[in-house]
Amino acid sequence: MQKTLIIATRRSPLALWQASHVKDRLQASYPETMIKLLEISTQGDEHLDVSLTKFGGKGVFVKELETALYDGRADLAVHSVKDVPMELPDGLDLCCLTARETPTDALVHRIGTKAWTDFSDIPYGAHLGTSSLRRIAQIRALRPDLKLSPVRGNLGTRLAKLDSGEFDGLVLASAGLKRLGVSDRIAFETKPEDILPACGQGILGIEIREDDQATREMVMTLRDNHGEITGRAERALNRHLNGGCQAPIAAYAMERGGNLWLRALVGSPDCGTLLRAEDVGVSEEAEALGICVAENLIAQGARKLLAQVDS
Repeated sequence: MQKTLIIATRRSPLALWQASHVKDRLQASYPETMIKLLEISTQGDEHLDVSLTKFGGKGVFVKELETALYDGRADLAVHSVKDVPMELPDGLDLCCLTARETPTDALVHRIGTKAWTDFSDIPYGAHLGTSSLRRIAQIRALRPDLKLSPVRGNLGTRLAKLDSGEFDGLVLASAGLKRLGVSDRIAFETKPEDILPACGQGILGIEIREDDQATREMVMTLRDNHGEITGRAERALNRHLNGGCQAPIAAYAMERGGNLWLRALVGSPDCGTLLRAEDVGVSEEAEALGICVAENLIAQGARKLLAQVDS
């Protein structure tokens, strides 16, 4: 039994909540192990004046944490699965996906303004903040009149920008709002038929050194079967498309009576084109289902659209 376990995490409030959640669950199972957090600043955290789509690379929120795994400063890293690149560095393993929090997005409006219940309630020409090409593409298909502008920073910073009048509303992940205890700010959660979430949204992933069997045995106690199945299907789709965490790719897998239903979408960088595909398979072959749906999108021209993102 390991006597000390070091968890690498970003310094944002949400990342610290997620790492502390994993720490508390592991501590309950292994009370004799000393578990500590190692707070690390990542490229994505340090350059808040740059749009995530302009970094030109993948893994802007995870590379520095992976370096800590490589050099032995940390034994595991806790990530939001939607931020983890599809291809991991040699010697590292995303070995465990946890139970999924609400995977949808949420609309947040300013305090004191009239509540919205769905997209039809949002005033004509309202100004919404979101930095996600995935969200922008789908919102423009629903409401082309809305003004959409990028917004960076941690949750508190974004809410402050909203309440100061910079935006009429924000589009954020429901999971982050709930984990940080500010679900009361949610006007409404989006429906998958309107806005599909990012691949792996709402799931936490634990990354370790591939050959560290002792740590693997400990963290696998946190594995959730539903999170694994749905997350692996969505990531397989993204991987087969050669997409990144910031690409306009959306996917949502649902288990139904032993089967797995996967819906997915690819958008163009100018958000003028949306390609959609879906299929049903068995839960035991989640990754094969992801590849199948990706092939459907490729046949429609998805790779050409995604090549425009990188050009």
